[in-house]
Amino acid sequence: MAGLAVNVAVIHESKILLTQREDFETWILPSGGVEDGESLAQAAIRETKEETGLDVELTRLVGTYSRFSNMPLVHAVLFVAKPVGGEIKCQEGETIAVEWFPFDEIPSPLSAGHKRRIEDAISGMSGVVVLQKFIFPDMPEKISRRELIELRDSSGLSRQDFYLKIMENVKLEETVEVFGIQTGIV
Repeated sequence: MAGLAVNVAVIHESKILLTQREDFETWILPSGGVEDGESLAQAAIRETKEETGLDVELTRLVGTYSRFSNMPLVHAVLFVAKPVGGEIKCQEGETIAVEWFPFDEIPSPLSAGHKRRIEDAISGMSGVVVLQKFIFPDMPEKISRRELIELRDSSGLSRQDFYLKIMENVKLEETVEVFGIQTGIV
């Protein structure tokens, strides 16, 4: 069964808020799974608060992104938000940094699929539906998150070096299934 997740592009004063994940030390939009009994919007607000410490107001729906790969299928819904309170802090066990970045200074490495999502949020995109197929030729045909973490831990590499190694030969095929519109609203 496919997972359902939310991504949130928190934008303020021509900067975007990103978190650095503990598991692979990559940069990512605040993200997480939708829990039973909550709406997509509620999940987006909760995940942003948990991962960044900020309270946000959702301002725009950017689109949906389906990730097909060796790992479990995930459908992610991307929102844009503005901060309305709280203080930046990391979430122990998940994030090791939370920082604002000017639009032209996005850090790397980014988690798989997030480059497109960040670009869509910054450009004012609305209503886009994107299929992102990641082909990892050096990975098992199917792998769970737990198995991936076990591979990482037994690799002898740092968390980020392991991620960069598995991304070396990855092939990304992106298909825009529904073309959104550029709203001009960031």
